[in-house]
Amino acid sequence: MRSYALVLDVPMRHLAIYDMDKTITQRPTWTRFLIASAKRRAPWRLALYPVAGVAALAYLLKRIDRAGLKQFTQRLMLGAALTPAEMDALADAFADAEIEHGVLHGARERLAADRAAGYTLVMATASHGYYAAAIARRLGMDAVVATQAKRDGQGNILSSLEGDNCYGPVKLRMILDWMREQGIARADARVRAYSDHVSDAPLLDWADEGFAVNAHGPLKALAAEKGWPELDWR
Repeated sequence: MRSYALVLDVPMRHLAIYDMDKTITQRPTWTRFLIASAKRRAPWRLALYPVAGVAALAYLLKRIDRAGLKQFTQRLMLGAALTPAEMDALADAFADAEIEHGVLHGARERLAADRAAGYTLVMATASHGYYAAAIARRLGMDAVVATQAKRDGQGNILSSLEGDNCYGPVKLRMILDWMREQGIARADARVRAYSDHVSDAPLLDWADEGFAVNAHGPLKALAAEKGWPELDWR
C-alpha cells in the first residue's frame, strides 16, 4: 500500500516590526515620560532630576548598564511602586501628548501603507511596555514587544525589570519568543523591520527587509555596507 505525506499549505504571515524612539517618534521618550509623569504625580521629585544626570554619566562611564539606569531613574522620579491605575493614567496622558505632537508624519504614512498591505504591525522597543503600549494602541498597532516592569504581589508596578531590557540582540530574542507564543514560524513569515539605531542591526539583518530610518552615523555606514534602504521620516 502506498502512503502519502499530508502537506498543508500554511498561509504566509506578514510582519512589520517598528522600533519606537526616533523611528516613530521625533525624540527619545523615556526621560520625557519621567518628567511629564513626575509633574503629574509628585512635582517635588523634579528637584531630584539632576541626580538622574549623575546616573546617566555613570552609564556613559560604563559603571551601570542601561537596565540599571532605567531602574534607578524610574524609582527616583516616580517612586518605588505605582498601582496599575496610577500607571495607566500616566501612560495615557503621555501617549495622548506624544500622538498629538511627537509622532513623525512619515511614520504614520508607512504604518498606514503596511497595514493596507496586510502586515501585522508590531512595535519592538527598549522603552517600558506600560507606556509604549499606550502609544501603540493609538497608532493602531497590533502587538508590542517591550521592556517589562516587575510587579509585587498586589500587582503594583515596581522600578525593577521583569526579565531583560529589550535592547540590541535581546530585542530580536524577545521578538522570536513572541512569534513562538503566537504560533508564527519564521519560515512562514515575511518580515519588514524599521529602526534608527545600529543597536538594532541584529533585527535588521534577520528581517527579509531591513530599513534604516532617520539613521544616525553608525547605522548609515552599516546600511551602506549591508544594502539596507534608508528612509527619512523626519
